[in-house]
Amino acid sequence: MTIRSRAHTFISCCGTRCISNLLPASRCLTTLSPSSRCLSALPSVSRCSSNLPAVSRCLSTIAPAERVIGHEKNLWVEYSALAVKHQAVNLGQGFPDFEPPQFIKNAWSEAVEVPSTHWYTRGQGYPRLVTALSDLYSPEIGRTIDPLSEVVVTVGAYEALYSALTAFINPGDEVILIEPHFDSYSVVVDMCGGKSVYVPLRPVGDPSDSDNWVLDRAEFEAAFTNKSKILVFNTPHNPVGKLFTEEELEFIAAVCEKHNVLIISDEVYERCVFPGREHHRIAKIPGAWDRTITIGSGGKSFSTTGYKLGWAYGPAELITRAQSVHQTTVYSAPTILQDVLARCIEREVQLRGQPESYHVQLGQMMEEGCHSLMAACREGGLDVVEPYGGYFLLVDTAPLGLEFDTSQVAYDIQCSHWLTEHKKLATIPLSLFFGQNKSLSGKYIRLCFAKHPDTLRSGGEIIRKICQ
Repeated sequence: MTIRSRAHTFISCCGTRCISNLLPASRCLTTLSPSSRCLSALPSVSRCSSNLPAVSRCLSTIAPAERVIGHEKNLWVEYSALAVKHQAVNLGQGFPDFEPPQFIKNAWSEAVEVPSTHWYTRGQGYPRLVTALSDLYSPEIGRTIDPLSEVVVTVGAYEALYSALTAFINPGDEVILIEPHFDSYSVVVDMCGGKSVYVPLRPVGDPSDSDNWVLDRAEFEAAFTNKSKILVFNTPHNPVGKLFTEEELEFIAAVCEKHNVLIISDEVYERCVFPGREHHRIAKIPGAWDRTITIGSGGKSFSTTGYKLGWAYGPAELITRAQSVHQTTVYSAPTILQDVLARCIEREVQLRGQPESYHVQLGQMMEEGCHSLMAACREGGLDVVEPYGGYFLLVDTAPLGLEFDTSQVAYDIQCSHWLTEHKKLATIPLSLFFGQNKSLSGKYIRLCFAKHPDTLRSGGEIIRKICQ
């Protein structure tokens, strides 16, 4: 039986009732018209087809779920499109534009020859990959991580965050966010019916040193109430570039224990720490493991953001809840990608701490890129916030002397648009990383230094010309 004849048989058996019941599916009808061959297969369907425009008009009055209202726009879609439209040097979005190392390409050649990589795999994570992740993290955490019950592999760290938050937020729960923060944190909280409570990093002393962006400890603890359920924070920090110290993490862990709050630690830039600096993990703090979900990223760890593979690890009592969300939404990440990533992580485990390790080299590459952009900014008289890890550099544009009408739109947003449209340099305004304390964003913009040296040189030349 051909595909066409099976479709014909299905429609004939289901009858007009089935067709009419399908019509109210607005997400289908607003974007797709029924196939003409299906409509002609049943004379009775023609009566419905003549009513399709009317049905579409009716559907426009059906209200969307409240959780999606206000989230129609996406920061990264908007600013990426703006960069493309004006053919700007893109130092805005955080993706490496250089080729991955040869060992990753070799891993693809090997993985594609394994028959099972072309099939579905275990939903919670490809066995070889979760084992590799356990081997990678167990020594770093100081405890053995069970690969089957204490790890979940997701479609990017974004989905890991979504699965973790969705698994634990009930309507009305309060989620504490340390800001500036990655924009998706508050969006997911809102969609789950939770309430975001914002506590900012505040510059104390010299703001040009990311170490000086710290929590006001009294302000932080005052944010906790009997409704507090989760704390989400990020280290190495996007966009400040701060590395939380062990002492800071001990304080955070103690407050969360006192108030019985779950910790979600976003550590996607853990392999982008500059030489001579150290990444500390809150899950390693005594007493914190039992209440912590840690999120990682294959894309950030191996400069392959297009692969969209992430993970979360933590105690089984927490991870199994995130696994439940994952398996009922995405179910599993692509098997062959997981096999490739597993091979890469196995290599890193063998080379841990050695000069040949990509993770060692990555920190060096990020520092070189950062210093390249900082030099261009400082030569032009622009102040920066010096980071010690991650992908990003905050630049204070106040010395440019630009003037904008800020009665409707924030200065940094207009500045970013002006730089993209008129100077062909794509950036991201800092205020978009704040939910409440937007005044702290000042006139800062965010630049990405995880770029090819040619891209950084082009961006640096533009910065120097702007400052002349």
